Amino acid sequence: MNDQKKFMITAADSMQEPIWHLAREIGCNPEEGYQEHYATRLLKGFLEKQGFIVETPLAGMETAFRASFRGRFPGLRIAFLAEYDALPDIGHGCGHNLIGVASVGAAVILSMIRDLPGELVVIGTPAEETSGAKVALAEVGIFHDIQAAMMFHPGSSNVPEISSLALDAIEVDFYGRAAHMAISDHTGINALDALLRFFNKIDKYRRRLAKDERIDGIITYGGKAPNIVPDKASARFYLRAGKRENLNRIREKFLKYAKKAAEEVRAETSWRFYESSYHEMRTNSALAQCFRDNLFELGVRDIEFPQTMLGSVDMGNVSQVVPAIHPYLRLGQGLEIPHTLEFARAALSKEGEKVLGIAVKALSLTGWDVLTDKWLQERIIKEFQKR
Repeated sequence: MNDQKKFMITAADSMQEPIWHLAREIGCNPEEGYQEHYATRLLKGFLEKQGFIVETPLAGMETAFRASFRGRFPGLRIAFLAEYDALPDIGHGCGHNLIGVASVGAAVILSMIRDLPGELVVIGTPAEETSGAKVALAEVGIFHDIQAAMMFHPGSSNVPEISSLALDAIEVDFYGRAAHMAISDHTGINALDALLRFFNKIDKYRRRLAKDERIDGIITYGGKAPNIVPDKASARFYLRAGKRENLNRIREKFLKYAKKAAEEVRAETSWRFYESSYHEMRTNSALAQCFRDNLFELGVRDIEFPQTMLGSVDMGNVSQVVPAIHPYLRLGQGLEIPHTLEFARAALSKEGEKVLGIAVKALSLTGWDVLTDKWLQERIIKEFQKR
């Protein structure tokens, strides 16, 4: 380990107390998506005290921000992505208080290097648990001048390289004609009947899907009263696949089944996206290997091979436009399940402090390598362009 990295580790240790205080403060004051005003204020204030220039709001989002710090010499521009939204009732059951502060902490540690090349950027990305602000940020070009992007996520194991599934969130409505069941049911058109036929068709179709392809849905509306023929019925679905092109094919078939189900009972149908669509996560393997190497230097040994998660992340959209990583680091013994109160408690415990410290160091060391290692830069760019 070179002197600069030793300096960064020492700096991270010296900053552990204020960094952990920041994570606990956000964790103890959870805010849902686009309402993260307190968390945003804390993170921006922390960065400004360290010499970062903060731009907010960002892309029209009050709780999104971009903080920048220029080094003494020209070089690449790298981004650390911060999340800080919480879950309803549960709080930080996905550990976003750790995620956001880890990215901020890593950038601050790097900014302490006197002869820093390039530019450090922290991008505050709200509402990951709902609409996924990274989708909109990527669409408006926030990442167009970034050469590498990274963040970490607490989880059950140490996995530097992950892939995720592309996602479409679709709401389907069926429209019929209301009628009284006992008096004139023959004049009605049963929208719920169409919806149930649709579910049956989808149930048969998904048996033919690949292992990384899924269709999951619930009925959200089925009528007003049992004695009235429903004139409207609605359902919401998550469609997922390992590749966007495969998901597009599944969605096309899915919508054909909706149309067919409607035609069978003389109903009508419509659909819409009710959440942002996510692309699959394309982890940059060269960048992930660098993160893995730095974990090893930090003494982490139980590092797992690349994995495909069955969920979806808005970081996937970022990975389509810039080389990116979204590594997982084990929280505690890895026994707590995300999106639970137990996970939220663990994120505020000594185990949360421990994984935060590792994340800050691993991210900052990886950032340093990206800024200074020309061979690594070439590998990252070559791999990204090839994909």
